[in-house]
Formats: sequence, structure tokens, C-alpha cells
Amino acid sequence: MAPPTDLFQSAFAAFQQGKMGDAERDLRRILRKAPDHVGALNVLAVVLVTLKRYVEAEPYLKAALRLQPRSDVTLYNYGLVLKALNRPDEALQRFTESLALNQANAETLNNRGTVFNDIGDYTAALADFDRALTLSPRHAAAHFNRSKSLAELKRFEEALAASDAALALQPDMAEAWFGRGFIFARLRRPVEAVAAYERVRTLNPELPLVKGNLLHQKMLVCDWAGIGDLVSEIEADLVAGKLAAEPFGWQGIAKSEASLQRCAELANAAQFGKAPTTKNIRPTAPNGKIRVGYLSGEFREQATSLLLVGVLEQHDKNNFEIVAFDNGFDDGGPTRRRINDAVSRIVDISAMGDVEATAAVRAENIDILVNLNGYFGAQRNGVFARRAAPVQVNYLGFPGTLGAGFMDYIIADPHVLPAEHRRFYSEKVVWLPHCYQANDDRREIAAQGLTRDDCRLPLDGVVFCCFNNAYKITPEVFDVWMRILDAVDGSVLWLLDDSETAVANLRREAAARGVDPARLVFAKRLPPAEHLARHRCADLFLDTLPYNAHTTASDALWAGLPLLTCEGTTFAGRVAASLLRALDLPELITRDSSDLERRAIELARYPRQLEAIREKLVLSRSTKPLFDTRRMARDIEAAFQTMQGRRLAGLAPQHFAVTP
Repeated sequence: MAPPTDLFQSAFAAFQQGKMGDAERDLRRILRKAPDHVGALNVLAVVLVTLKRYVEAEPYLKAALRLQPRSDVTLYNYGLVLKALNRPDEALQRFTESLALNQANAETLNNRGTVFNDIGDYTAALADFDRALTLSPRHAAAHFNRSKSLAELKRFEEALAASDAALALQPDMAEAWFGRGFIFARLRRPVEAVAAYERVRTLNPELPLVKGNLLHQKMLVCDWAGIGDLVSEIEADLVAGKLAAEPFGWQGIAKSEASLQRCAELANAAQFGKAPTTKNIRPTAPNGKIRVGYLSGEFREQATSLLLVGVLEQHDKNNFEIVAFDNGFDDGGPTRRRINDAVSRIVDISAMGDVEATAAVRAENIDILVNLNGYFGAQRNGVFARRAAPVQVNYLGFPGTLGAGFMDYIIADPHVLPAEHRRFYSEKVVWLPHCYQANDDRREIAAQGLTRDDCRLPLDGVVFCCFNNAYKITPEVFDVWMRILDAVDGSVLWLLDDSETAVANLRREAAARGVDPARLVFAKRLPPAEHLARHRCADLFLDTLPYNAHTTASDALWAGLPLLTCEGTTFAGRVAASLLRALDLPELITRDSSDLERRAIELARYPRQLEAIREKLVLSRSTKPLFDTRRMARDIEAAFQTMQGRRLAGLAPQHFAVTP
């Protein structure tokens, strides 16, 4: 038998040549004879890391550290394993210990920086990447990782320059092209984002998220070429356990709760792993109030806050103390001013990493922390993953499961989330009695609204409209709309002007279906009160599927515009039907797209029917539950009280319904 030294050299050579199987076999032979062989322990761990068998690698690194606790190489390798296992705090510790022994290691600095990125401490990450690049200016990965930090800090031009620097060194670096796509998406430049993601697909089509990100950016500009094949690929990848799409973008396309659950679970596992979180248990406050924290990146003139601000104002301050945790910015607008006045205080966590932000939440002794983002917008799921509060609730911002064990409840209603669908949710379901979606009964509608002439709409003829975001418009939905226009002479379709590219693509698609592109009229974005007022110029709102109108549905109904929807198969596709039921308007809910098409044509041809519905809507606004903000606040508070009662009784979260 060859002596261990010779066998180790042979194993190491096999590793360097990429012969991982041979290297693993020989290294295990060495360790059976010499279990304290530090070199074999380290190299076998690296082999297992290369093979992505991280759990197997950890014991060998522990053993190596017991033998040589001051080995910067072993500490570095251990940091890599802990990072891959989604244990960022431990990974940071190991990388930091390694750097204390060898401060001039650019690779260690780069990898520690990626962990800082993972936990949202982008300033610390940037410092590590800058140090790494001082030591090794041609470190392409450090340039790329630095671009992510800069993008998250909203320093977009610098982020693009950093990604360019990475690509100058490695032109075929798929991750850097992905980073460019990410930056362009943040800059709302979807055409350039599509080009970057297409480049990634040629270099590494299996890179996580690239297919879904490409699909979402194409949907934002209504570029439907090849999306059928792309959707099929994503569906197959998700079934195979590959994270092909991020959950929010996938909601715009998915028709299956099982697919959405799978996507959310994969996203959660990729970000936070399956490690159990530590429960944050504390006694209730001496004054007996339930302390509720709302965490959001959009406490400003944005859809979530436009819906919720009235509930924040209506909360019973004798029994609840409300704290807002802001991961966004103060736009100085009227909604932000109302939020400031409605809550006890706003804690700015936008510049904090997850560790510091979690500490800030815990310092407020929050009983129930509400996640208003989920996978949407400026989210901070990392704070929830660290169990910042004893009870954690998914509500309003993301209409679906987060697929995460650290979320206890999701607030829904029996229409958006029927009892038979609860198996697709990791959270326990809380059913509000009417509609889950909060609404503000103080929303201002401008008195002097625009006229049809101002909006370039025909003075006569039916005006169908849909002010949903462009990514919700699928080719199937557009087919239905064009058949409706074809059947109703003189009608037009009024859409939101999301971008010049989307407008051009939709007009081209109309022409391809035999409809004059001039019958598509596009509306520029306006301040909320003026936007609400212009709904008076339309006759009927046509909804989208599989992702319904949500805030835009509330906009239309609050403004007195009837909305025709089709009840879908997912939470996101059943929201408009829930709103209509809460207004006692079931006659505007259809079974499928053909039923919606038939009903839209019928209402257009028989205007008295439509006028009767409009009159009923105006009455229902003030008499039915949907826009009763005070009632909604009481229902949500009843849910909070049950959650808190179960916690204080030592009971686990459970499904329950709030009594009207």
C-alpha cells in the first residue's frame, strides 16, 4: 500500500485535474488509516464542496479545526460550507476569523462580502469588495459582487460600471450578465434587462432565476415571442426542484397553487435554508396592549399603503400599539403623512442589515409582526427568518404563500383562499369574514376630473378599460379583449401607458388580430386622486387572468366603475371576485374567459343593464363591507387577538376564521 504522503499527493493531483471521484476515494482511504491527517480532511471537504455535498463536508472541517484551530485555510473553507448551508452568521464568524489570521486574502474578503450581501448589510459588503480589489484588481467575481451591493444601495450607474469591469475581465461570466439584467430591471429598463438575461441563457441556461426573470421582463413590455416555451421550461424546472423563477413574477403566469407553493418553497430554501429559527418569546407588555409591527418597503404613495392607511388610522389605540418598520423611504406625500400620524412611531430600518433590523424590531417588544411585502418590492424576509417577533403574519403585499416555516399566519378570506386550498400554504390561514383586502374610505377623488376628450377617448361608443400593470396582460387575455372590440362597434380599450415599448408591442398585437391599433388608447400615470377621477370616462373595467386587478380593482370600484372579472384558480386570480362579493355584485363574476367575453359584449350592447349595475355599485360602496374601513380594522384586530391569545396560552398557530 502506498504511504499516506504519496497517496495524498496522488489524491490532490486528481482533485486539481477535476477527477473528484478518484480524489474522494483516495482521501477516504487516507483518513481510514490516519483520521488526523489535516491535509486530507481539508481537501476532502473541498472535494465535497465542489460536488455540492455541503452537509457531508462540515464534519471534516470541524475535525480539521480541532487539530489546527488557527488555520486560515480551514476557517475559510468552513465559511464556504456554512454560506452554502444558509447559516450566514456562522459563515461571517469563520471568514472573519480567517481574515484575522490572513488579512491580505482577497478571496476571503470577497466571500465574506457575499455573506454581507445575503443579510442585507450592503455597506459592509462594499467595504470588503473594495479591499479585495485593492489586493487583486483583476478579481472579476469581486467586481460582480460589488455591483450587487451598489445596486441594492441604489447607486445604479456605479453598479453598471462594476458589472462592466467584471465582464471586461471575463466576457462570458454568466453571473455578471445576470447582474446587469438585475440592475436594468431596478432601473425599469426592461428591454435592456431582456437582452442581458437572453445573454445569460446562452452562457448558462440553468442559472437559478434567469428564466423567470427573463419571462417577467418580457411580460413588462408585452413581448410575447417564445413565452409559451419559456413557461413550459419553468414549470418543468420547478417540478424538478430547480429555482427557475422568483415567486412574485411567477404569480403573473402561474395557474396552479401547487406550482406557486413549490416556487415559494424553493426561493425560501435558497435564501434561508431549512435551519430552525429561534423563537422570540417575551411576556406581554404591562399595559396589556398588543404591540403590532407592520414592516414594509412602501410606506408612501404606493398600492399597499393606499389600501392600508385607513386601517392604520382606525386601529383601536386603547388596545393596540402600532409601530411601522420602514424599509423604504419617505416621499413626503399625503399617504406618508397619514401613516406618520396613525402609528406610534416609524422606525427606519432601510440602511440596516438583517441582524441590526431584527434587533430594532425586538427592541420595540413587538408581539405580532406583519410582513407587508413577502416576495414583492423592498422586502425584508431575512428579518422574519430571524424570528424578529413571536408571531409573524403574511398579509396584503404578496397574495400567496411564502413557503417559509418562519411565517405563522396568512390573512385571507374564504373566496381568495378556500379551505380546500390551504394545503398549498405553509402558513396557517386566518379567514376574515368578508374580504381580506383592506380599503381606505377616505381616498380622495378629484372633483374636476378629465373628460373623454382630454383622455383622447371617443365621445360616443363604449370605453372598456384595464389599468392593470402590463405584465398581467397575457396573450390569452388580449385575444379575448380583441374579440370583444371586434364584436362591439365603435368601442375602444383604454390601457395604462407602462412604456413606449409595451405600447408599440400591444398595438402590433392588435393589428395582428385584425383590430385597428388606434382603438387602443393609452393613459399616462397621474396622481391618485386624478387617476381615480378619470375612471368616470370609462364604461366597464375588463380584468386580467391568471393575476387579477387588486388595488386597481379597488380603484375602479371606489370610483364607481363596474369591473368584470373571471374567478381564477389561485389567490392572485380570485381577488377581484372577493371584492365584488363584498359589494354584493356577483353578477360581475364570470366562470371562464369565454363567459367573460360573452358578458362584456352583452353589457356593452345593453347599456341599461350596465347602468343598473353602476347604480347598485354606487349604493353598495357605502352600505356593504368592502369600503367599511372601521369594520376591516375590527376584523383584523380580532384576528390579532386570537393569535396573541393562542401564543400566551402556549398553543401553536392554527387555522381559524374571524366571526363577523
